[in-house]
Amino acid sequence: MPNDSNSPETGTGRQAADVPSNDTPVLEMRGIQKSFPGVRALANVSFSAYAGEIHALMGENGAGKSTLMKVLSGAYQADPGGSILIGGTPVVIDGPLAGRQHGIAIIYQELALSPNLSVAENVFLGREKSAGGMIDRKAMADACRPVMERLAVGFSPETKVAALSIAERQLVEIVRALTAQARILVMDEPTTSLSARETERLFTLIRQLKAEGMAIIYISHRMGEVYELADRVSVLRDGTFIGTLAREDINADAVVRMMVGRDLSSFYTKDHRAPPADRPVVIEVDDIADGRRVHGCSFAVHEGEVLGIAGLVGAGRTELARLIYGADKATRGRIRVDGREVAIRDPETAIDAGVVYLTEDRKTLGLFLDMTIRENINIGVIGRDSGAGGTLNFKAAKARAAAAMKSLAIRAPTDMITVGALSGGNQQKVLLSRLLETKPRVLILDEPTRGVDIGAKSEIYRLIDSLAQSGIAVVVISSELPEVIGISDRIVVMRDGRLVGEVDPALGADAAQQAVMALATGVAGAAA
Repeated sequence: MPNDSNSPETGTGRQAADVPSNDTPVLEMRGIQKSFPGVRALANVSFSAYAGEIHALMGENGAGKSTLMKVLSGAYQADPGGSILIGGTPVVIDGPLAGRQHGIAIIYQELALSPNLSVAENVFLGREKSAGGMIDRKAMADACRPVMERLAVGFSPETKVAALSIAERQLVEIVRALTAQARILVMDEPTTSLSARETERLFTLIRQLKAEGMAIIYISHRMGEVYELADRVSVLRDGTFIGTLAREDINADAVVRMMVGRDLSSFYTKDHRAPPADRPVVIEVDDIADGRRVHGCSFAVHEGEVLGIAGLVGAGRTELARLIYGADKATRGRIRVDGREVAIRDPETAIDAGVVYLTEDRKTLGLFLDMTIRENINIGVIGRDSGAGGTLNFKAAKARAAAAMKSLAIRAPTDMITVGALSGGNQQKVLLSRLLETKPRVLILDEPTRGVDIGAKSEIYRLIDSLAQSGIAVVVISSELPEVIGISDRIVVMRDGRLVGEVDPALGADAAQQAVMALATGVAGAAA
């Protein structure tokens, strides 16, 4: 397979010295396509893995990595036209059971274990050993022991999973894969919840499995891990295969360029001017932390400024927003709004202080789907219009809803339509209108365009721009780099619960994207 190291978007090399010389991959995925309603998730993607190889799979959030692996495992069925070969033989993987039968094991970031069961019961869940019509727990425990001894784990097959740490639970998943005689092991962001010491132990184990001939597909956003482990790196972007680099061709610039090499769309709107440095600071966050996922974050946002917060999944962006909003409890830190220190204990005190938060999960945590547009818009402020004895002013509520529908272009025949019947974009605008009725000074938007169509995205961008022009301090959390670069005046980047740097969008789309990804993945430290 030729590799053009000068053109990382077309490289397909496998010349790394650590890759076995066997020319037949243990896994080949050819021309895989997968569509969901209105979304093309995978477009003609091909991927291969060899026995005794660690093959890293990289890409931005939403690039298609997890979808491709779910097709491999049988959790998703690919669209007609592609093929999967195991050991050179075409196979049909029409469900998770078929995936396991073909030697495929996947350890997801969210571990699929039952805490109330023992290690052995989890290992053999769905394929229990039995004797005389009864589950044979002793036989399952005995079958686990040789594998657990080989991996040098520090717990027994009879241990309840609830008593294990996250790192130990990962070992249970690996024991399950080995007892099932898996040939292909997929690990999806396996170090997200691990300490440095636990991570190093996991790396030692991964190298051991590689030496024993297992093909390991390693999904990670962390460049340092990829440098340390990978024999090859393949990159997906927007559901398409970009290229593969052999170990000797892996470098920070090449990988980041492959991951983010796309142009900004023309519909990003930023007509307001970035405020000068002497413009009043609306919110100042000083050393806020929760002792778990957020570690001493500090930043300020000026009047009329849009601050973008970028980072990869698990970086702590949402957790930071929830601390500022009082949805979660901070262990330390101070918040000042318009120069006055405020004690934000819960969302109610946050709203009183002028801070509101649009959750990334609007359907579960934001909206009342079985209530009307009018009720959703008014629910946070309806007490403002109450008369004597708490009588509700329905006339004012109707007028407020009508004004919000007009100003935010909420498309519905009447404000008495239930919110659950609206499109994603209109649902998001209903939630935004409710927040804006509180007259906030600070608006935190967590993935504001997730699950909405292009037209609705453009309208939301225009709204963000107009809010900044009105003097509101806007904080936007987004996993879409072109989006956060296109609408922000400044961007701060989070990694592992910390703010690790700042990027100026004025650098230009390509340079800013590469700078954000370098900070988000730790490229500078990894390459040093």
